[in-house]
Amino acid sequence: MTTDKLTSLFKSFNQLNILIVGDVMVDAYVWGNVNRISPEAPVPIVSVTKKENRLGGAANVALNIKAMGANPILCAITGKDANGKIFSELVKAENLSTQGILSYPNRTTTTKTRIIGNQHQMLRVDEEVCTALSTQHSNDLFKRISSIIEKQKIDAIIFEDYDKGLLNPSLIEKLVKLANSLKIPTTVDPKKNNFLAYKNVTLFKPNLRELKEGLHIDADLTEAKNLRTAIQQLNKTIQSKITLITLSEKGVMITEGKNEFLIPAHVRTISDVSGAGDTVIAVATLCLAAKTSIRFLAALSNLAGGLVCEKVGVVSIDKKQLLKEAVSLSIA
Repeated sequence: MTTDKLTSLFKSFNQLNILIVGDVMVDAYVWGNVNRISPEAPVPIVSVTKKENRLGGAANVALNIKAMGANPILCAITGKDANGKIFSELVKAENLSTQGILSYPNRTTTTKTRIIGNQHQMLRVDEEVCTALSTQHSNDLFKRISSIIEKQKIDAIIFEDYDKGLLNPSLIEKLVKLANSLKIPTTVDPKKNNFLAYKNVTLFKPNLRELKEGLHIDADLTEAKNLRTAIQQLNKTIQSKITLITLSEKGVMITEGKNEFLIPAHVRTISDVSGAGDTVIAVATLCLAAKTSIRFLAALSNLAGGLVCEKVGVVSIDKKQLLKEAVSLSIA
């Protein structure tokens, strides 16, 4: 793709409305320096220099969509607790739409606190309850999403599943059926519990571990033959049009029918892989909505995922940097 075409494509992202449905969370960070071991236990002492809260989970996908110039519409449920208040303040600070966010007193707002010493993550503390939504709350969310889709143009829907209880087979089936009836592309970043519930979606993006767990297979998926067999088994089960498998340091593999492309990873200095999958699904969805080729979709999302891994913590993609790298590497 020429520089002019790449630039034009990136500008076209600004016209897209992307609806994100999934588990949201607060990513909290405690930054500090480590100079000694505790006398109380064989653990390092972190001398705190900074604390920070960021949007995580499906909300980080929304931030990546926003960073690429598109309009994210986040649909999720939080708790009416202290962390829920922090989440609400972060959403407002980022000027994200709150029309799809519901809040209930009997839910816990998922919060992941990362302890970072000398620029390396040393410990993570999770606050969460992963029980499924009640039928009433699930119905409330579906009605809210349906209302949003009815009132404005939606160019794609992302299912961002972290197994925290928001997404369930019934809600997934109803949303996919609605999207397909309106010819809205659907993309999925899955986890184990609902792995096979995403039938008839447009694009399905697991990593190798999720693929093994979701299909309950023991084969070594780093072997190309085994990976192709697993993809065939997956496609037969869920009937997705496109399968995008992230292969960590080996890049990504994308398939659509008989078309298959393996896109190698670019050499990077990896600082932190947290949030890379959020970036990949965001960029892949924008490419899908913009109707690019599947090879380009895989190549650009692979490049974007690698770029965010160079930074510590969960961060969004830099659109200008991604465009610059895509041009210099002649992504086509």
